[in-house]
Amino acid sequence: MKIPSHILGVLAAGCLISSFLAGSASAAITDDQFNQLKDIVTQQGQKIQNQDQRIDQLEKIHEQDQTNHAQDQQKIQDLEKQLDETHSIATNAEQTAAAAQVQASAPAAQAGPPASHQFSMVGDAEVQFGKTGSAPNTFALADFAPIFLFRARDNILFEAGFDVILQNGTQTSGGGSSTSVNMSFGTLDYLVNDYVTLEAGNMLLPLGTYSERGAGWLNKIPDDPLPRQLLPGSGVGAQLRGALPLCENGSTLTYSVYGANGPSSTDGTGNAGSLDLGGNVGDTPNWHGSPSGGARLGIFYPWKAHYDLELGVSGQSGEWDNAGTHLWSAVVLDAALHVSPYFELKGEYITTRFGSDDLGLVRQCGWWTQAGYKLAGLDLDAPIVNDLELVGRYDTFDDGLGTRNERYTAGFVYYLSNTLLFESDFENLQSTQSGTPHNGYVMQLSYGF
Repeated sequence: MKIPSHILGVLAAGCLISSFLAGSASAAITDDQFNQLKDIVTQQGQKIQNQDQRIDQLEKIHEQDQTNHAQDQQKIQDLEKQLDETHSIATNAEQTAAAAQVQASAPAAQAGPPASHQFSMVGDAEVQFGKTGSAPNTFALADFAPIFLFRARDNILFEAGFDVILQNGTQTSGGGSSTSVNMSFGTLDYLVNDYVTLEAGNMLLPLGTYSERGAGWLNKIPDDPLPRQLLPGSGVGAQLRGALPLCENGSTLTYSVYGANGPSSTDGTGNAGSLDLGGNVGDTPNWHGSPSGGARLGIFYPWKAHYDLELGVSGQSGEWDNAGTHLWSAVVLDAALHVSPYFELKGEYITTRFGSDDLGLVRQCGWWTQAGYKLAGLDLDAPIVNDLELVGRYDTFDDGLGTRNERYTAGFVYYLSNTLLFESDFENLQSTQSGTPHNGYVMQLSYGF
């Protein structure tokens, strides 16, 4: 039974008075003694009042704890209910997925074409201004190169790229300008599985990597490396290509095996000067009757983000003259190195040979290397500097017919945005061919979309 604190206070005060009176029974109570007794009783009352307040606070805290405990129990019950519902949903999803997998494996469950097709257009555009040798400064080139991409089904694709070029004539050609429209490539792709794609049509040939990765605005120097003129850029045929993972760090083995019409003769003869690397396309008969075969094998090895090395070897061989008595063949070694997001080094070594009626076996070779460094890697607080990339290239080739060229190129790329580039380069060319300009510069504004 709980006794009220004010009753306890009265009892305590009574005890104090009784004990005081008992100790002073034989004497009269003075005023000082009465005041002392009064102070004692007052102090005791204050202590009892403070204790009452603390007891009330403890009772309130206890009641709040009980309320919190009840709320926690309700939350636990709600969470257990949600867990049971989630488990039920997951179980149903597993059962549905298993049923769908069984249904997909059945012959009658083949998927049809999607309800809508997917179409997009990408590409690039360039404008060049420059000067070569003693020629005047001029806007020499305007190029629009759209690429059309069409997805008929999840595993059927079509792609085609065009070059629409407006180019000024030279003094030797009588000046003026000309417009040309050329289909760079156009292929139908069938994705056999994750590792194999069948491609057929006018293909970019995988002789090295430049044709597929360095054209247009992707090339940080406006013109092509000199040795690339020793190789066909595209060819009509079919190929199987893909990539296989090698290990968990992202290393892959890339491959391509193809057959294409290959080079031909411009005048029907087997003379060395009649070799046409872009022949045997469209409705022109394949006079020599035997398509060329080629392949590329590459290894891509990354060791951390933005640090990787790629090495590749490719080749092609086949008849080229109408009589089918001479072979044209090529071997290309390619390499690309990235060290940090700021430095890139790449290049190719190219060697070709072909038989001819007038000069016998003709051997051609050349190589090029190109480096680029983005000044953002210096970590300077300079916005204009951070948008610059310094580039340089060395390229050389021997055409086997008496001409040897060697060229040095240095310049920069200014990134107005990630896809809008201003390029400027100075070139020095040394050639055994008389009349070839030695120095020149070119500026290009290019945009990729």
